[in-house]
Amino acid sequence: MPIRNIAIGRPEEATHPDTLKAALSEFISTLIFVFAGSGSSIAFNKLTSDGATTPAGLISAAIAHAFALFVAVSVGANISGGHVNPAVTFGAFVGGNITFLRAIVYIIAQLLGSIVASLLLAFVTGLSVPAFGLTAGVGVGNALVFEIVMTFGLVYTVYATAIDPKKGNLGIIAPIAIGFIVGANILAGGAFTGASMNPAVTFGPAVVSWSWGNYWIYWVGPLVGGGLAGLIYEVIFIGQTHEQLPTADY
Repeated sequence: MPIRNIAIGRPEEATHPDTLKAALSEFISTLIFVFAGSGSSIAFNKLTSDGATTPAGLISAAIAHAFALFVAVSVGANISGGHVNPAVTFGAFVGGNITFLRAIVYIIAQLLGSIVASLLLAFVTGLSVPAFGLTAGVGVGNALVFEIVMTFGLVYTVYATAIDPKKGNLGIIAPIAIGFIVGANILAGGAFTGASMNPAVTFGPAVVSWSWGNYWIYWVGPLVGGGLAGLIYEVIFIGQTHEQLPTADY
């Protein structure tokens, strides 16, 4: 059971050089992701006179976020695991794959990366950085479930392709799969909640634009979804030992 693997960690771990290097990697990866993702929304708004909510704008956002996350995960994978998301970090903690103290350091780095990316966007574009919010007519309960389900799919994909020790050659395509599931979820939920799936992605723009409407949804939803995905995958698919299938059977 993963509950046996959950650990707080030793105090010195928070300041260990390896942890700090991993945190710097998370900071840079999140900065890259938020700058490209939010920047694409700003650019589309500028080019189309606030047309980011159109079908073309939604598709553009999905593609930009998928590509940016693919790169952000890839450049951080060998150093920190390429979480780029507090929900992924929380899911890894619930599954016993990262200590609590190291997870806190990761999350702080991710939030700081998002803030810096948002500040840079505001500076270089001279425009406001759009904060996440619910579309008119979307209820709080609906939005919460949307974020839970979408983040569950994201973190489940992370576990299956990046964390599972039986992943084999699937690890090679992990960044692509993670980017694709985020792009697909944006197409599914972008018109309703903005499809955050990532508390860090919402935090930076919220700080810079100082817009906090229904902000709690973008923490509770992703953390619940990520935690459930980590717990279920760890208990059912990793915690239960079984023989590796032959490659030809995949």
